[in-house]
Amino acid sequence: MHDIKLIRECPEIFDKALEKRGESSESSKIIALDTQRRTNIEKLEKLLAERKVLSKKVGAAANNNDDAANSIRENIKKMKHEIARLETSLRDIEQDLEALLLSIPNLLSDDVPIGQSETDNVEVYRWGKIKSFNFQPKEHFEVGATKNDINFEVASKVTGSRFVFLSKSVALLHRALTQYMLNTNIIESELTEFWAPVLVNEQSMLGTGQLPKFREDSYHTNDGLWLIPTAEVPLTNIGKDKIYSIEELPIRMTAATQCFRSEAGSAGKDTTGMIRQHQFEKVEMVTFCKPEFENFELERMTDCAERILKNLLIPFRKILLCSGDIGFGSKKTYDLEVWLPGQNRYREISSCSICGDFQSRRINIRYKNDRESKPQFISTLNGSGLAVGRCLVAVVENNQQEDGSVEIPEVLRPYMFNFKKIDNNGNLN
Repeated sequence: MHDIKLIRECPEIFDKALEKRGESSESSKIIALDTQRRTNIEKLEKLLAERKVLSKKVGAAANNNDDAANSIRENIKKMKHEIARLETSLRDIEQDLEALLLSIPNLLSDDVPIGQSETDNVEVYRWGKIKSFNFQPKEHFEVGATKNDINFEVASKVTGSRFVFLSKSVALLHRALTQYMLNTNIIESELTEFWAPVLVNEQSMLGTGQLPKFREDSYHTNDGLWLIPTAEVPLTNIGKDKIYSIEELPIRMTAATQCFRSEAGSAGKDTTGMIRQHQFEKVEMVTFCKPEFENFELERMTDCAERILKNLLIPFRKILLCSGDIGFGSKKTYDLEVWLPGQNRYREISSCSICGDFQSRRINIRYKNDRESKPQFISTLNGSGLAVGRCLVAVVENNQQEDGSVEIPEVLRPYMFNFKKIDNNGNLN
């Protein structure tokens, strides 16, 4: 949601900011609707005040049947109809204005590079040495250690495409990664853990910007609940209608949840493997902070995600997304992309974004500097720490051996009964 006052006062700046995203100008439409709204409110308030005065007069003349009293009653009747008409008109205008504002993406930070697509993203740096194999590395579902325990065929029979069954050592590896990510976020990065619902109401989806934009990418139930695309939705809505004291900020949260996406716009993409699934697990991070600290918190959040990859010894690169590739609700985003030897390319495993007051205006999350000060909207941030399935893919592909076994990263061994390897038959050794 956008600040209507800012649009009213600085329409050119607003339109220029949208232009940076490749969006058309919207300020004239917004201002026109806002003008109608304010005019209707003014007329409505005037009529209500006049009716109140006339009602007192007719009350005083309640026992009179003279022409004056009857005339007042007739005027009140006419006012009642006009008030009803204005109230209906106002509701329609406000709905149109809200729908328009909800459809407009977040305004970008000044340091976001201009570009048309992912090819225009800016690489910030790379970390880790890409391993040189003396054999042709395989994709995660082809490696001997995992190929029998990553089962798309059975999942397709049980549910449909883009679902998977994991079993035995691979299921354990997946669980180990989830637990390791959470522990790292809690102990090393000092985030507060939450266990969150995976079903939320429509208002929660609207609040974080998933609706109306991504309606076709989301699953919902017959009773109006929505399956979350990420724990960003329930975690951010924890702050709904709250006013935090300055002493409570920043608030840094993390949660592991199942996530659900219909991937309506990905037909033909990543049809094999675990990269793009309808159901997956992700460890999410969400931060509430004062606006002036949002860039600091973005770097901190991204470092939290990087720490996990560094400890797993997985090569990655940090990418600053350009204006043509950034998400709807973000004003600035870093992507972390891991190296996948089986695909011979980098693939996204984490996105960390500043949303500014885009979400907090929708959800009404505010803070006060002190008791006397006026509440202000907080800045929200969210990021992956990490996508568990994609991390499993990266671990398997980067640690595969020529005999088909997979070395278990040292930091994961305590979560896997201290075994060091998954052999070619999928057994722990």
